[in-house]
Amino acid sequence: MAGSTLPARALGRLLAGHRERAGMTKYAAGQLVDTSQQTVARIEYGLKSRVSQLWLNVWADAYRVSADERKQMLGLAQELATSQKNWWRAYADELKPHFDYYLGLEESARGLSVWRTNLLPGLFQTAAYRRAVAWTEAPEMPADQVDKRVEMTVRRQTRLNDPDFTVDAILSKAVILEEIGGRGVMSQQLKRLAEVSRQPNVSIRIVPFDARRHLGSRVGSFAMLEFPKLPATGQTEPPVIYIESYTGDLYLEQEKDVTQYRDAFAEIGRVALDPDTTRQLLLSIAKEFEA
Repeated sequence: MAGSTLPARALGRLLAGHRERAGMTKYAAGQLVDTSQQTVARIEYGLKSRVSQLWLNVWADAYRVSADERKQMLGLAQELATSQKNWWRAYADELKPHFDYYLGLEESARGLSVWRTNLLPGLFQTAAYRRAVAWTEAPEMPADQVDKRVEMTVRRQTRLNDPDFTVDAILSKAVILEEIGGRGVMSQQLKRLAEVSRQPNVSIRIVPFDARRHLGSRVGSFAMLEFPKLPATGQTEPPVIYIESYTGDLYLEQEKDVTQYRDAFAEIGRVALDPDTTRQLLLSIAKEFEA
C-alpha cells in the first residue's frame, strides 16, 4: 500500500464489527488494553497509523473471533506497520484539519470520480492557479508558506502518472470561466487541463450552461473514491464520498449515500460534453483569455 489510510480503515471496520457482535462497548474494549474509549474510537474510525498486535490479540480473545478473523486483523496490522511513510507528512503544517485522511484515501484509490461547480480539483491545478487560490484564502500568508502549499500540490499530481489510477472529472463551465489569478493564469491553466485530458487514464468533461436540467447544482461539488482489493483480506473496501466545504469536510460511506451520489454523477455525465469537444472548448477559451 502507498499509504496507511486504507488498511487502517479496513482494520477499524473489522474491529468495530467484532466488538459490536460481542456486545461490548468501546469503553469496555479500552479497559481490556488499558486505553481510553476515545483511542478505541480512533482505531475503529481508521485514524490510527499503528495498532499494537498485543492489543489485537487481546481483543480477538475477548470478541471470540475465529482463527481466520484473527489472521485478517493481524494481517491488516502488518500492512499498517510496513506501509511507506506518507509523503504529505512533510507538509503537515499546511494541511487543513483531517485533509491528510483524504490524501491517504486518494493515494490508495484505484479510481476517482469528481464533480466540481467551483474551483478545479487539486490534481489539475497549475502552480500559478494554486498560488492564487492560497492568497485568496489567506491574503497575509507569507510567500514561503504559499510556496510550500504549491509544492505539495505539484507532488500530489504525480498520482496521475499511475496508469492504474483513473480520474473521471466533470466540471461546470463556470469553473473554467472564473478568472482565478487573472486571464494569463487561466489561459495557462486551461491549456494544462487540455494536456492532462489526453492521458489515457484521465477523462475531463464540461457541463455547458445550456445543458438540460440535472442534479449538479443540487448536490454540489463532491468526489467518489473507489479502491483495489486489500492483500490481507482479499476484499475491496467500500467507496467513499468526499465533500469539501469551507468550514469542514464530510466523508460518506453508507451504501445508500454512495448509491445516491453515484447515480447523481451518472446523471450529470449524461449532459456533459464528450472529452474531445471539452478539449476543444478548453483551448478556445484559453485563446480568448490571451486576447
